[in-house]
Amino acid sequence: MEKEMESPIFDETQPHQIHAPSFKGTGIRMQPPFVNQHGVIIGDSQYNSPNSPLNEWSDETDPSVMAGDEWVHPTNDIGWNTAENRELLEKKRSGNAPFMHPDKDVGYGTD
Repeated sequence: MEKEMESPIFDETQPHQIHAPSFKGTGIRMQPPFVNQHGVIIGDSQYNSPNSPLNEWSDETDPSVMAGDEWVHPTNDIGWNTAENRELLEKKRSGNAPFMHPDKDVGYGTD
């Protein structure tokens, strides 16, 4: 039986995160939270899954237990808040700007 999770996504963004980027108009679809092979919920923004190593961390815990793609959410990851990744999103969005024509430069000569 699959557990139903509440998604933090609203209108292709995550408004609960102060600097969360908007994926709207980029062609990138926000992904819902998922449960990885260790039974840990990834991408719910709560970071408090009962099976998470974070809940049982000690000096003896090897950080590599949380390494790999199964621990990273494709769209709900703090890495999207970096300037470099936000710039990538803006470049994807730039082709969808209003008042653009595919074969005419409507801004020519206006400066």
